[in-house]
Amino acid sequence: MIQIAERRIEIDGKPRLIFAGEIHYFRLARNEWEDRILKLKDLGANAVASYIPWLVHEEAEGEFDVTGKFRPENDVAAFIDLCHQHGLWFIARPGPYIMAEMKNEGIPYWVYKKYPEVVPLTWKGDRARSKTLDYLAPNFLHAADRWYGQIMPILASRLQQKGGPVIAVQLDNEIGMLSWVNNQPDLSDHVLADFEVWQHRQGLAPIPDIRNPKPEFHGRIHRELGDYYRDRNARYIAKLRTFAEARGVRDVPFLVNIHGTGGGKSATYPIGISQLYRGYTQQPGYLSGSDHYLGELTRENIGDLYLLNAFTACVNRPEQPLTSLEFEVGTGDYGEMGTRQSSASAVMKVQLSIAQGNRLLNYYLLAGGRNPKLRHPVPDGNGRVAFTGERHGFAAPINPEGKTDSHFDALKQATRTILEHESDLATATEEHDNLVIGFFPDAYKTDFHVAGKMETIVRDLEACRSPLDQISRTLLRLGFRYGAVDVQGTELDLKKVLVVAVPRLLDASIQTKLVEFVQAGGKLFMYGDLPVRDNEGKSCTILLDAFGIMGKPPVSGDGDYHPSLTGVDWASGEPEVRTWRAQPFGSIAGTFLKMADTGDSVGAERSLGTGMLSVISAQIPAHLPFFRELLTRLGAKASVQTDDSVAGTVITTMKSASGKRFLCAINLDAEAKTLSVTEEGRPLLSEPLATAGRTSVILPIA
Repeated sequence: MIQIAERRIEIDGKPRLIFAGEIHYFRLARNEWEDRILKLKDLGANAVASYIPWLVHEEAEGEFDVTGKFRPENDVAAFIDLCHQHGLWFIARPGPYIMAEMKNEGIPYWVYKKYPEVVPLTWKGDRARSKTLDYLAPNFLHAADRWYGQIMPILASRLQQKGGPVIAVQLDNEIGMLSWVNNQPDLSDHVLADFEVWQHRQGLAPIPDIRNPKPEFHGRIHRELGDYYRDRNARYIAKLRTFAEARGVRDVPFLVNIHGTGGGKSATYPIGISQLYRGYTQQPGYLSGSDHYLGELTRENIGDLYLLNAFTACVNRPEQPLTSLEFEVGTGDYGEMGTRQSSASAVMKVQLSIAQGNRLLNYYLLAGGRNPKLRHPVPDGNGRVAFTGERHGFAAPINPEGKTDSHFDALKQATRTILEHESDLATATEEHDNLVIGFFPDAYKTDFHVAGKMETIVRDLEACRSPLDQISRTLLRLGFRYGAVDVQGTELDLKKVLVVAVPRLLDASIQTKLVEFVQAGGKLFMYGDLPVRDNEGKSCTILLDAFGIMGKPPVSGDGDYHPSLTGVDWASGEPEVRTWRAQPFGSIAGTFLKMADTGDSVGAERSLGTGMLSVISAQIPAHLPFFRELLTRLGAKASVQTDDSVAGTVITTMKSASGKRFLCAINLDAEAKTLSVTEEGRPLLSEPLATAGRTSVILPIA
């Protein structure tokens, strides 16, 4: 029996850590299955995950092959049973969409041919360019239900509680990603009719001609269409769950994965959270899982990984733990010799994610393979099931020919070492300092726009990402172990200093909430541009008015102008620094940072009620003593510290249900280090921490 409780995954009453590896049975010859499974088991993993592609199993309408009658490798049950024979759990990912570089994202060609109307209309009435379909179109749902009717009984008879290996089932894949990436929302006739029904329920008037919107409706479309699509995605997820449960798949977690990382960063990852969080929190029984594609872990992007996990956790239901359904562990060489990520990075990412409370990591892609030919070829240049050519997954720790590399060896050591402490780490929670970073889901409703006011709204929302990236990295360098809070949907904790990179657009209700938080005794640090409008782009300065701040137009540097800042009052010892963007707000009491040329304030402390606001409306270099003093004045304290003079070591701690504590230390630099680690000024370890360059460790704390 599988239970999700207290941010844990319990199997037969025992908290477990699940290390899965993605093996695509359909990309391997059947006689290769066992070799890859044995290699996965040797790695230390305890589960196999695999997509189950609809395109492969129903190439022609009604010609289902899930038993191997057309191709031996299509015998899904045989692959799952082989995993079970080797004592491994199984995580099924049957789509309907699977992506995975499959043609049509894994949807059979015949669906598009038979039901051309389910390819969405979008802006200007154009057909969508990408291979997306209208998720709730009746004909698509009918076809998807028939697909589930074939695959779900196979899974149902092999559920863990029935003595089988299946411990989780993913519903669809990366829902909403294609329409976001292409800026092409589904605006088909029946969708717009459904949108009007939704608007009526919300007490909202219809919006005319959404496909060709007039500028006066841009703000409403941005707000209302974004909210509607959250609801629509949730209904689609619930519908797929209904299809699965009707075929006997019950009492296992239904997985919903969150897309958005790219280019070695997670700046756009919260777009996926924004699109999907209503879906995976709508009722018990779901788990959200992140997609980790962050490349080499460095000083530049460790904050991305840390924040990605923190933001995901803060919108989860109280019982939902963190999981990752696509955890990149290979070389990153997706273009054959184009790049090579270190195995050290893979281990660092694994250990930090476990320290932050991930209970399931799916190593993606663990084993490469080959893309088979379609039985019914299409004239597309190669006639294969995917567009990557014949070989697939050449960046994986197990290459298409079955050879392992150094990433495999490093993951093997890390996985096995972590599982030696599974009984404690499966219940361990990260210990946080008295500081949280704020998350605004509506700041990531940036997936759709047209030129004009709507595009301006989106660009203004995107502007908070750079200051957020900087401040998250600064907090880690200062030694803070921080969580996140959904500012829109969660009660704010007066005992925690709240750090926010506030969007320029912030609704009146949220501005009021922040004012009331400070009035009641809260401590707020606001970094970046000032919020001056609501989410429809209308003027809204409740937050600034409460603190007597009047923002002026922002200034940016160029080839002839070098805006610089100088410290005053408690920051008077700070050297003058350049800024790349600042929004001055006149000279006011409490100023500690001002423009060097005009004297306008860009940093000030303001009291309200029994609380305090510290605001910096400029982006500045991360001078750690300055930020440490600023946060100390707000009452924030990083309890665990090292004597790393170059601030290249990230440390966090966790505590198990039994009270056992662990330390996770990541040395991001190439140099070996021997460091003193203290907690509240006292040694945390019995001896100095010695780490080689570019390594990480998880250690029990005595």
